Amino acid sequence: MNGSTILRGMQHYVGKIRTMRNEIRAQRFMNSLPADIRKDIGWPDMYAERRYRGN
Repeated sequence: MNGSTILRGMQHYVGKIRTMRNEIRAQRFMNSLPADIRKDIGWPDMYAERRYRGN
């Protein structure tokens, strides 16, 4: 029983790490797009909003 709890905890942790890596990858991809495309899809607005909330 204890072994399965540890395994579940590790799977949860690995899942969080995977999610964080995927988000970072997506942000890098979006930031690599030309400015006019980022503007068309609303990326600068989303990024600025997150940055302001963090300060």
